[in-house]
Amino acid sequence: MELDLLGHHADRAYPILSSLITPRPIAWVSTLNDDGSVNLAPFSYFNVFGSRPPLVIFAPGNRPDGSPKDSARNAEQTGEFTVNLVAPDQTETMVATAESLPPGESEVEKLGLSTVPSSVVAPPRLADAPAALECRVHSVQRIGQNRIVLGIVHRVHVDDGIIDPESLRIRQDRHTPPGRMGSPDWYCRTDGLFELPRPE
Repeated sequence: MELDLLGHHADRAYPILSSLITPRPIAWVSTLNDDGSVNLAPFSYFNVFGSRPPLVIFAPGNRPDGSPKDSARNAEQTGEFTVNLVAPDQTETMVATAESLPPGESEVEKLGLSTVPSSVVAPPRLADAPAALECRVHSVQRIGQNRIVLGIVHRVHVDDGIIDPESLRIRQDRHTPPGRMGSPDWYCRTDGLFELPRPE
């Protein structure tokens, strides 16, 4: 079957692409609202895109009226955000933070989540996240109704249990975050790991 995502099948672009390009990592992004409260929201349009400099992006879609979501607005206004990665036992809590709350109402307060101060950016990180990336906004790109936030990673915090302190390699068998699958409600576990060395 051939689909024209810019023409006849444009209304199916989101469910088709979101269900085909899987699994996707999940950025649990914390930003600061105008009043200083913490906004927390998950984004599966997210990934690492380079290491020199360390570059991540997340792409919060606009609201139905075309206005930016809180995370996008906050990141653009303050120039900072923190990406919290998700532990397997945090999956349901992470999904709960996707609820649309009135502007300025904090998901962190509503769900009783604990935060700790970041080192070099104002948005805090989640105390129980297995890892957190402190980011400063490089730029925000708008392409049609897509809004792409590019961030440079300034600090990384990693739970001692998932990193080898000598090699500084992540112990992959201990870091198995959930992945995002198809829309609207599919996720996956990532603990079915295998190694396959690349040719030299």
